[in-house]
Amino acid sequence: MYRKKKQTTPSKKDFSLSPEWNLCEDNRWVVMAELIPWSEFEEEYALCFSESMGAPAIPFRTALGALIIKEKLGISDRETVEQIKENPYLQYFIGQKTYSNKPPFDPSMMVHFRQRISANIIQKVNKKMVKNAREEKEECSGKSSEKGEPENRGKLLLDATVGPADIKYPTDVGLLNEVRKVTEKIIDVLYECLKGKSQKPRTYRKKARKDYLAIAKKRRTSRKERRKAQKKQLQYIERNLKHIEKLIEKGATLESLSRGLYRRFLVGNEIYRQQKCMWENNKDVIEDRIVSLTQPHIRPIKRGKAKADTEFGSKLSASCFDGYVFLEHLSA
Repeated sequence: MYRKKKQTTPSKKDFSLSPEWNLCEDNRWVVMAELIPWSEFEEEYALCFSESMGAPAIPFRTALGALIIKEKLGISDRETVEQIKENPYLQYFIGQKTYSNKPPFDPSMMVHFRQRISANIIQKVNKKMVKNAREEKEECSGKSSEKGEPENRGKLLLDATVGPADIKYPTDVGLLNEVRKVTEKIIDVLYECLKGKSQKPRTYRKKARKDYLAIAKKRRTSRKERRKAQKKQLQYIERNLKHIEKLIEKGATLESLSRGLYRRFLVGNEIYRQQKCMWENNKDVIEDRIVSLTQPHIRPIKRGKAKADTEFGSKLSASCFDGYVFLEHLSA
């Protein structure tokens, strides 16, 4: 049975939490906050900062707590800040003493949190959490902690997997096309320093793009067609690199490049070297092969799966013991 009532929209000023409201002790964020030894790793985190210079940094608990929330909920940096702003349990988890409607930090700070909190610190925190949880479990079960004959504690599971990276599926021609565009942009920047003093080098960028699209738009391509397209892109890049050398000889400087562009230039040079080596030797593999211009640390890993024979990301080895998972090895 449903009884109709006169619906009234409550005012946001009238809505308030009960004075007797408290955090639920069984909440997952409250339980997890009790397990993590926040203060034990504060000093190691503080080594990332100067003792006398700069503004006061955001506490370790806030930084690590925000990263855990992001990964556990699988959300973006901006959404992480919004969730923390709206949820009192999340605010308690990152160390706030009272509820606040204001964001605890700017979403861009999440980038710095990831840089400052290394995988080594995460490993130490994880092991300490497991140790505390097991000690508490043994105390509750009444088991003696005295050292004696080691007993069988169950099974140890070991497995190797891949941490998938969010990149476009790489192709040799596609990578060379990206490198070519970077060299063309560098030529434009370097020529600005010499504008009026010399003639701008010809890059044939329209023709190069047309050649790339001719192979990229095809649904299926033969090996001969791919090698021909690779050769063309390699020639365009080689010509551009020679133009860059000549511009530097005439007085242009790489210091005029932005930090990101200079980084892509260095990575692009290595991609060009690898691709040229593979093309000349008619091979498809090379040691430490780069498959992404913007994320050069990503590596291709053969998995032999029906869905995806090759995966791209970081290879990791994990162990599972007594319900706890440990990261044993991580290789980029």
